[in-house]
Amino acid sequence: MRKQFMLLLFIGSNLLVTGQAQQKYKEFITKAEELFQEKQYQESAQNYKWAFDQFEGKAYPSDRYNAACSYSLTQNLDTAFYHLFRLANDSKYKDYDHLTTDEDLKPLYKDNRWKQLKAKVKENKEIAEANLDRPLAATLDSIYEIDQGLRGELENIEKEFGRNSKEMKMQWKKISDADNSNVKVIAKILDERGWLGADIVGDKGNQTLFLVIQHADIEIQEKYIPMFRDAVEKGNGRASSLALMEDRVALRKGGKQIYGSQVFTDNKTDEMYFGPIEDPENVDTRRAEVGLQPLNDYAALFGFSWDLEAHKKRHKMD
Repeated sequence: MRKQFMLLLFIGSNLLVTGQAQQKYKEFITKAEELFQEKQYQESAQNYKWAFDQFEGKAYPSDRYNAACSYSLTQNLDTAFYHLFRLANDSKYKDYDHLTTDEDLKPLYKDNRWKQLKAKVKENKEIAEANLDRPLAATLDSIYEIDQGLRGELENIEKEFGRNSKEMKMQWKKISDADNSNVKVIAKILDERGWLGADIVGDKGNQTLFLVIQHADIEIQEKYIPMFRDAVEKGNGRASSLALMEDRVALRKGGKQIYGSQVFTDNKTDEMYFGPIEDPENVDTRRAEVGLQPLNDYAALFGFSWDLEAHKKRHKMD
């Protein structure tokens, strides 16, 4: 089972400074993923190696984990364990449940190093959760499932009934009602305990704080965004999530977004596009600084391409 981490960070501080190497890294990773899906595990593993070679062995944790899966399935246990131990030791990988149920890693089970790896990941998990407020984390996890679950149904409803259908309007009403209820719970937590980090509420719980405020009214966002900024500075929030909230608040106040995270749909043409961006020529540099992927890769998730000149023309920018 491939792994996509909730938080993607490079192991190292300077991986994003060389544009050419970054592009080659991306190309090799994309090819490695395609080959894995085609069950060409040896070729997949080789492309992961070429990707990591671009930065002297450094990599996104999610890519390193996926590389270990490819190596495992080629019976190259030494390299698979190398990547997994590097994750456990350097990145403090702690997803014990995923590790121990991942079918792709079964070839490692009979090796003595598997017990050592499990022990290290379990230790990381216990250390990370030593101060976890489990009841509160459970509450936030439930809110997360509601928030993302309702929104996750939108695509299928739109495909079946259309964007302007009564079914879509009903779904958005459900989302609005849930958002209004959730924000009351989250606001109370923030007012009483502040913006809690993953060490207290877990990764999902920490992300829930952001999601609920991100989906709230502008007055709520403006009230809590200073608290969120402070949390990010202290390591209790994600810079990438803060970037999304900064963009949304800026646009709602009639300004321009900084990171290009907000996407809109033209009601006449159904064309998707980015809301106005400040200094769009350098947006990818700013995105890289907060751990966001290049804008064209982000646009591809929505099925369109980033075109600087078209963007400037749409928003009448010189």
